[in-house]
Amino acid sequence: MILAGWGMSATLLIPGIWGPLLAVLLSQLQLYFDCCDGEVARWRRTQGPKGIFIDMVGHHTTEALLPIALAFRIILGNEDDTSSGLDYQMLFIGALVALMLVLNRSLSLMVHAARGMAGLGKLPDTGEARAIPATTLIGRLRRAARFLPFHRLLHAVELSLLILAASIVAAFLSQPGTVEGWLLWALLPITLFVNLGHFVASMASSRLSA
Repeated sequence: MILAGWGMSATLLIPGIWGPLLAVLLSQLQLYFDCCDGEVARWRRTQGPKGIFIDMVGHHTTEALLPIALAFRIILGNEDDTSSGLDYQMLFIGALVALMLVLNRSLSLMVHAARGMAGLGKLPDTGEARAIPATTLIGRLRRAARFLPFHRLLHAVELSLLILAASIVAAFLSQPGTVEGWLLWALLPITLFVNLGHFVASMASSRLSA
């Protein structure tokens, strides 16, 4: 699963639409392995904290590498541009998006870590445990977000599809790197907003109540 996830970023360095197309195929392969590895471990009775830890490392690194690889792809597509300032700018934006993606995943783990350090029990992985009262403002906003679940675009599978769509448009317009650059810039405010919403929702939920 980890190798398939890392391979997604590596294939983005292939010019044209073939790189993103391979990334989408690898994302499906990664999803397949991710759905199977836990079941195989339980069947073989080899499940344990090490496997969970490695699974988390795989997801965090996969999603962090994608925007950085996208930034390199943009730089390679704009190879005629002699401005090194643009290259550093793209890499910086890619690194910020990568940081926001890792932080978004880590916020959920921080809730469990905080509960453990406070001596509280483990929460069940159910919707009821994550629920926020619908009568509150945060609860209403969270329910409204279900009709526009743009936060799902930040997962590896959906993100690879966005990159493929951007590369197709770029190939049609004969502007390699430009459309992908627009996508990278758009991801920055989206990831910032999702992290803010995730933080506020966590603070407003009962999961952090003593």
